[in-house]
Amino acid sequence: MADINSVHEKYMKEALKQARMAYKKGEVPIGCVIVYEGKIIARGYNRRNTDKTTLSHAEMRAILKASRVLGDWRLEDCTLYVTLEPCQMCAGAIVQARIPKVVMGCMSPKSGCAGSTLDILNNPDFNHQVEVTNHIMEEECSNLLKKFFTELRIRNKEEKICYNNYVCGTGDSGQ
Repeated sequence: MADINSVHEKYMKEALKQARMAYKKGEVPIGCVIVYEGKIIARGYNRRNTDKTTLSHAEMRAILKASRVLGDWRLEDCTLYVTLEPCQMCAGAIVQARIPKVVMGCMSPKSGCAGSTLDILNNPDFNHQVEVTNHIMEEECSNLLKKFFTELRIRNKEEKICYNNYVCGTGDSGQ
């Protein structure tokens, strides 16, 4: 039998491919895959800006696709792999979908709800808890996010400078 960490890395690499797709579209690079009986049945990446909806998180998109593939809202025999710790919405959807296992790349200390700020996945008051594995390919997942936000800050700063130069009259106002 294959070492469990190598299996986790195999599927996390696929989730990272999804995250890179989001990155290429200028979206926050979060990717997700859902595995059933050793096969990927659904993939998703963050598309909030592209789709203009808060619901287009990687996990939500993958859960919807997996439910369609299996023909059921219950994803009881699936494992969800995601590059970043789920937010409250996605963690709630994971619990509602009865997904028994979640494998995460890196934690989200400011908004993660699988142990960082809250632990929705293992709240004993809910009728379903989730087995969580953390820190699979953590460095790769974290570095992609850091690269994205570093570039975004630079772009935002440049756009602000251009806007201020235009407004302040130091730029070409077209007159």
